[in-house]
Amino acid sequence: MRFSLIIVRKITLISFVLVAFMIVGCQGPAEHRKKADEVAYKIIQLKQIESMGKTEIFTLVRPSDLLRRRLLTDQGLQFPDDTSLGSDKLPRIDHWPDPEYLKAQPDNKSPKPFAAVKLMKISLIESLQIGARNSFIYQSEKEDIFRTALRLDLEMNDFRSIFAQQFQSLISSDTTGDRAVSGTENSSVTSLSKKLENGTIFTADLAIDLINLLSPGRSSSSGVSLDTSITIPLLRGSGKHIVREPLTQAERDVAYEIFEFDEFKRVFAVDIAREYYNVLRKLDQITNTEVNYKSQIKTGLRARSMADNEKLSEIEVDQAKQNELKSRDRWVSAKQSYESSLDSFKILLGLPTDARIELDGGELDALVKGSDKLTTDDNDTKTDVKQTDSSSDPNDLAEPGYKNKGPLEMSSRKAINLAFENRLDLRVAQGKVYDAQRDVVVAADDLRAELTLFGSAGSGGRRSVGSASSDNAKLRADKISSFALLTLDLPIERTEERDNYRNSLINMEQILRNKNLLEDQIKLEIRDDLRTLLQARESIQIQAKSVAVAEKRIDSTQTFFNLGRAQMRDVLEAQDSLLAAKNSLTSAVISYRIAELSLQRDMGLLKVGANGKWQEYSIR
Repeated sequence: MRFSLIIVRKITLISFVLVAFMIVGCQGPAEHRKKADEVAYKIIQLKQIESMGKTEIFTLVRPSDLLRRRLLTDQGLQFPDDTSLGSDKLPRIDHWPDPEYLKAQPDNKSPKPFAAVKLMKISLIESLQIGARNSFIYQSEKEDIFRTALRLDLEMNDFRSIFAQQFQSLISSDTTGDRAVSGTENSSVTSLSKKLENGTIFTADLAIDLINLLSPGRSSSSGVSLDTSITIPLLRGSGKHIVREPLTQAERDVAYEIFEFDEFKRVFAVDIAREYYNVLRKLDQITNTEVNYKSQIKTGLRARSMADNEKLSEIEVDQAKQNELKSRDRWVSAKQSYESSLDSFKILLGLPTDARIELDGGELDALVKGSDKLTTDDNDTKTDVKQTDSSSDPNDLAEPGYKNKGPLEMSSRKAINLAFENRLDLRVAQGKVYDAQRDVVVAADDLRAELTLFGSAGSGGRRSVGSASSDNAKLRADKISSFALLTLDLPIERTEERDNYRNSLINMEQILRNKNLLEDQIKLEIRDDLRTLLQARESIQIQAKSVAVAEKRIDSTQTFFNLGRAQMRDVLEAQDSLLAAKNSLTSAVISYRIAELSLQRDMGLLKVGANGKWQEYSIR
């Protein structure tokens, strides 16, 4: 007996040591975070290969030394507190679980081409790169993919072998009877559960009890028991296509998120280009209004001089002064509009609005120069000012043609076919129709009768302080208790399931209509893009001629004015016409370029990498 007691005490001690080791060895929040990252990144990489046929660098970790942060510090910009610099500057609150997460994360892999100098000058391509690294919206889109990957991991967990371990140590005392009974009860329960893809659920529990009485007699006992069970659905809820449906949908959702992120990158890149050129257009307007303002000042001074020499009436002097004031107002408004557009562009890139940044005006110069081919004839000469695209007969107007058309001005049929082949949001819509069909199958399965086979088997026995004097329990193959149960739930009351089934059919029809609506919207977008291209090209040609006409008009009205054959109003109108023509030409050039990018985006052919750089579609 004494020997048995020693053994029990040693086993008890070993159990507590094992418990202590397990507590020490348990993973902390930092380890769990790293494991979640590892799992999610692996899922995303696999789904990238499956859905896109390629992998792309993907990470949620943003370096602490982003351009936004360097601008705030190096340019001495305003910010209310250090948290504006990033999460590594958050105060360490009490009981924070993961100190490692708040450490600064320098970027040791990527070069830093964007130095936060006193005044930064960035190109369009650099803007795309900056946006991909600094934009708040861009980061949120990546986080959506990550969350979806974690949801898939959770669904996958349902089909893994799940182990659980529980230890319990109890000291009890009972003085209600004839004699006091006290003792210790140490228990260990190991559990295993496994769900198969056909719906079968298997569970097993292994329990070990070590009992030691502290009261006189000091009896001890050990218990061990193994209980197993199996549940097999035979009708409702059975079948791989039913049981695995949540996992199947979670897998497809990750692919959808990857598709949608790729679409987002295209939209984001075109938005950056549009806003970049819009800022440059506003900057060009400043230049044009400044030239016009200076011209109006000179005209006003000359008008004053001529009036003093009685060569001009005071009415015409006042007209010149009014135009001078109007031109100043346009100049001031252009400057403020430019600054507002530039600030909005900074927000789009995820940069501080007060950062000292300017855009590369050479981008617009190159764009204007590149548009020259749209205004030249087949002999590489500029279209003559006197030429028109209309017929000499006003009742027989010439339709816009495709002479000197750009490389992307293709037929709408070809463009739409390319869009149908490459638009990822269309693939998502098509996939959701299939998802809705599977939902119908699942809803129909709920209408069936439920027939479930349940079985269990066990051996051994548990021990407690009250049974400490009993013999030790053992697992014996010849002493197994088992039973089986077959339950049948007839489909008599299925009102909720009936309504769910009908709703699933309605939902499928709605999703199918949404997919068909998207097809029509794609057609509309493509056709509008092509119309915008044609209109912008025509506008470029028209405004180029208009600028030439306005310049010629200024020379001729100034000459006639000097000869007394023109009025001051003619001179002022000619100057205003030149300003309007220049602004309109710049707008037309930018509109054509944005229409080219929009068409490539809407056809799904504008490729944007993880670093934000794009690769345009080339016509073969």
